[in-house]
Amino acid sequence: MKKEIHAKNYRPVIFLDTSSGKKFLIPSTIETQDSGKWEDGKTYPQHSVEISSASHPFYTGQDKVLDIAGRVEKFKARRAAAVKSPAKKKTSSKTK
Repeated sequence: MKKEIHAKNYRPVIFLDTSSGKKFLIPSTIETQDSGKWEDGKTYPQHSVEISSASHPFYTGQDKVLDIAGRVEKFKARRAAAVKSPAKKKTSSKTK
């Protein structure tokens, strides 16, 4: 590798996937406040990510539904309300 082509803060960083708990040790320049221990016993800067190749359905082959906003429940409630009270149809008063 060529010398002095990387940024000054290019160092190993632990990326923690909060969805799966999997950790990756990857060289990076990301600024972090947290630190964590790696398998070798050393302490490295740590950055948390919500999704990675360890938890993304494309890589894992598993379907996972992430419904944080409760959209499915809202839809079901609207549908149940619509079924109970069907919409009134307008009658046209056209004369021939």
